[in-house]
Amino acid sequence: MDQDTVLALFDREMRQGIQADGPGARVERTEGVVRHVGADADGWNAVVWSGLNETTADASIAEQVEYFTSRGREFEWKLYGYDQPADLPGRLRAAGFVPEPEETLMVADIENLPTSVEPPEGVRLLPVTDAAGVELAVAARERAFGEAGPHHRKLLLSQLAAGSLTAVVAMAGDVPVSAARMELHPGTSFASLWGGGTAPQWRGRGIYRALVAFRTRIAAAHGYRYLQVDASDRSRPILRRLGFVPLATTTPYVR
Repeated sequence: MDQDTVLALFDREMRQGIQADGPGARVERTEGVVRHVGADADGWNAVVWSGLNETTADASIAEQVEYFTSRGREFEWKLYGYDQPADLPGRLRAAGFVPEPEETLMVADIENLPTSVEPPEGVRLLPVTDAAGVELAVAARERAFGEAGPHHRKLLLSQLAAGSLTAVVAMAGDVPVSAARMELHPGTSFASLWGGGTAPQWRGRGIYRALVAFRTRIAAAHGYRYLQVDASDRSRPILRRLGFVPLATTTPYVR
């Protein structure tokens, strides 16, 4: 993989060319900034790309703060390690943003990934195809992270209604112990993986790898070339072993 070429492609297709994540959401492009505006205050509200410099950064930050706060919305500035100016993190902190844990943008060429990994004994993978499946996915997320959040359920239900939901739940008997979803981005080279959280007592048994392989198979069938993940510290080693390559860091700055 030519990492610089793939990162430039990701920046162009997935940041500058980002698509709305569901019905009622929209993408707005202003001078130097691309922002995602959720359908409501519980939706995903974010600055997803910026092309700023030392002269324009502070004014643009103030403009985005005014835009979202005047609408009563919390939002994040999704900062990547290569964004400019170099002191943009400090400028965001000075404007009242709080950084969340750093993640790693990781990408893999789908043709190099396994597409058939069996889950551990006693676990089966159940595609989410209806509202009952959404509730199982939400319950699995709650077991994995302690909470799911209203946005997560609403997002899954809206994508289900729109026919764009690709999600899977790992079931241990009748208990949902892990869940993950994938977003297919038409007109781009990328499908993106989200979730994959597993209940603590089921971690380390291969469920995460099986969920990645399940979604890889679907992405390959739809003709995508790359899979992209914002990887946590916990998932990064697993993804590296599977063949994902770290391209940049990414940090949500929340206000």
